[in-house]
Amino acid sequence: MEKRVVLELRGRSPSQIKELNLDNCRSTNIVGLSDEYTKLEILSLNNVGLTTLKGFPTLPKLRKLELSDNRISSGLDFLKGCKKLTHLNLSGNKIRDLETLQPLKEIEKLRVLDLFNNDVTNIEDYRVKVFALHPSIKYLDGYDPDDREGEDSDAEEDEVEELNGNNDSEEDSDVEDEEDDDDDDDGDMSLSAVYRDNLEEESSSSSLFEGSDEEEEEDEDDDNNENDAETVHNTKAKEGEVNARDPEESTRGKKRKHEDEDEN
Repeated sequence: MEKRVVLELRGRSPSQIKELNLDNCRSTNIVGLSDEYTKLEILSLNNVGLTTLKGFPTLPKLRKLELSDNRISSGLDFLKGCKKLTHLNLSGNKIRDLETLQPLKEIEKLRVLDLFNNDVTNIEDYRVKVFALHPSIKYLDGYDPDDREGEDSDAEEDEVEELNGNNDSEEDSDVEDEEDDDDDDDGDMSLSAVYRDNLEEESSSSSLFEGSDEEEEEDEDDDNNENDAETVHNTKAKEGEVNARDPEESTRGKKRKHEDEDEN
């Protein structure tokens, strides 16, 4: 087993390993595994030839443990360091009585237990007694307490874990989306405000130009009026001068007319 463990590590440190498959490697006891596997979540030891679990390491993150087709008859208390264990497969071993299962009560998160092809399954009301002994168990040998078959109890539990993780990711993404939407809204508001300001500026500019044109027209009208007034004034002044000269001119004209008549 120890050589197989080294092979499966592939140069990585034990603290980096999350899944370890040691199926079919031959050993009667646990060797090569230690408490260094702090991130190990899945461990498979099927058909290894184990007769005892003595020396089983403390694996705080272990969720799934496969021990089928070995020769284990006792010593389940060595699993008490696996507090997060939810799946335990002990099918095809040598467990004969319910007392051997007592230590599993300390694993409070245990949901799936497989004891198929063990002598303990021949005990009268075996299923009822196991469910009563371990209330946390949801599926025993693939069936729930009402004898309803789980489609795939292992996959179901794994799916729950994945869904929980995905939900967390989705919530984060939703928060980010909301933040992005807020930013977009702010951008839209800014653009509309700028657009509105531009319109107001253009409108103000147009009003100014129109006002200036009107002022220019008024100024022109004033100038024209002034010119007309000046022209009228000058005309009147000339007429006054002419009128002022008219008496003399008319008198002179009359004298000349009389003189001409006297000569004739």
